[in-house]
Amino acid sequence: MPADFTNPIDADKTTDRPGLLPYAHHVGSPPIVPTDAGMVAAQGRDAMNWQTDAQMNQIRSQMELLAQQAAAIQRRKELAQWIYQARMGFKPVMLHTYFLYELEGEYVLRVVSPQEWAGSTRNPGNFVHAVRMLPDNTWDVVEWS
Repeated sequence: MPADFTNPIDADKTTDRPGLLPYAHHVGSPPIVPTDAGMVAAQGRDAMNWQTDAQMNQIRSQMELLAQQAAAIQRRKELAQWIYQARMGFKPVMLHTYFLYELEGEYVLRVVSPQEWAGSTRNPGNFVHAVRMLPDNTWDVVEWS
């Protein structure tokens, strides 16, 4: 460079860190457009609300399903306690269907269905439920009276 060269660019208008400038520093730079801070915050809140609401609804659905499952287990437990208080003259086998009758104020578990008692002179009692013993030794109603 010649000794008498003067740089035409003002030293106050140059930087060694152009990425920190509040404006584009060359033709290929993306445009820097001022934004409305309130609008950006509102859009962020809307997106956040939508996402968290979706997650909360999913968790709520899972909780409802768990509550239904817990209620079903509780019903099976109560039914099992009821059946184990009934009179039975045999050892129940898992997954077989048995028949619960009410006879003279007490419950009786039988292997004979109401249809099989048809025509019999013996009174089996009032049919209550057809039930099945599950592998966890709880009972499930197969047929309601």
